[in-house]
Amino acid sequence: MKAVRLYGVGDIRTEEIPLPRPGPREVRLKVLAAGICGSDVHNLRTGQWISRSPSTPGHEFCAEVLECGDRVKDFVLGDRVVADSRVWCDRCPACEQGHYNLCDQLGFVGEVRDGGFAEQVVLPAGSLLKVSSSLPAAIAALSEPLGVALRAVNQLSPGRSAIVRVTGGGTIGGLVALLLHAVHGCRVQLIEPNAQRLALIARIVPVVEPDEFCLAIEATGVASVLNALVNTIQPGGRIASVGIFHGDVTLNVNRLVERELSLVGSSVFRDEQRQAIGLLPGLMASLMTISSPPIGLDDVPAAFATLLAGSSPYLKTLIVP
Repeated sequence: MKAVRLYGVGDIRTEEIPLPRPGPREVRLKVLAAGICGSDVHNLRTGQWISRSPSTPGHEFCAEVLECGDRVKDFVLGDRVVADSRVWCDRCPACEQGHYNLCDQLGFVGEVRDGGFAEQVVLPAGSLLKVSSSLPAAIAALSEPLGVALRAVNQLSPGRSAIVRVTGGGTIGGLVALLLHAVHGCRVQLIEPNAQRLALIARIVPVVEPDEFCLAIEATGVASVLNALVNTIQPGGRIASVGIFHGDVTLNVNRLVERELSLVGSSVFRDEQRQAIGLLPGLMASLMTISSPPIGLDDVPAAFATLLAGSSPYLKTLIVP
C-alpha cells in the first residue's frame, strides 16, 4: 500500500509498504481523510518527536473499519471512526485517575506507532471513537484538533460574552477563536501577524479590535508573546497556554503574584474530543472555509515544504489517500 514515511529531519517520502495486519485487540482501517498538524511540521523541521525511523505520521484522521481482531467487540466492518491521538501507559498515577493527557510516558499516534498518512493503518480498538457515517470524513478528521482547542477553552472557562484575546492564528488558535465565538458567544481579539490567516479567520469569526482584556489563550508557543500577555492583561486576569514552546521560557513571576494573574496549561484533551464530535455538524461550514482542497499521498512531501515555508493560505491541509 502507499504511505508517507518520515525518516528524519527534512526527510519525508511517499512510498509503498506492506499492508498492516491487526492483532487480537486491534482494528485495520481504511483511511478516508487526514489532516496535517502543526506538530507534524515541527517534527519534520526539528526531529523533536522522532522516536523511530521510518514511521508513518498522522494523528488527525477519519477511517472506515476493514477488519477486527478476534478480541474486538465494540466495532464491526463498515463502522466509521476517528483516532484518539494519545498513547498512554495506563500505569502512572495520572493514568490511574483517568487523566491520560497527563501520562508520564505520553506519546502519540504517528509517533510511537504508525499513523494515518497512509491508505490503511492498524490501531488498538481503544484508540478509536465512532462517528456518524453522515458526517463528511474531512470534517470528522478535524475532531482531534477541535478537541485540543476545546480543552484550551475549557481550561480558560470564559463566561458568556466575555472578551478574550487569542494570540496565534494557526489551526489551534483559529479553532479556539471559532469555539469562543460559536459556543460561548465571546468577543474575540485575535493577534496574528499573517494578514492572510487573519483575514481567513475573520471570515468565520467577527474579530474585534485589540483593547483591554482579562482573559487570554496563548496559541503561538513564542516566549515574547506569552510575556506580552502577562504584561498587558488586566489584574486578576487568566491565561490558558496551549502553544508548544521550544526550550525554557523566562517569565516575570512577580507580575503573576502582584497582579494575581492565573496561568494554566492545556495539554491535548481529556474528554474534549468526544465533545468536539458533537459540535462538528454545527461548525461544518466554518471548518470547510479554513480547510484546503484535499491532496493525495503523493502530494504530501510538497505540501510539507509549503507549510515549512509558511506559505499555505489555509489553516488546515487535508489529505485524502
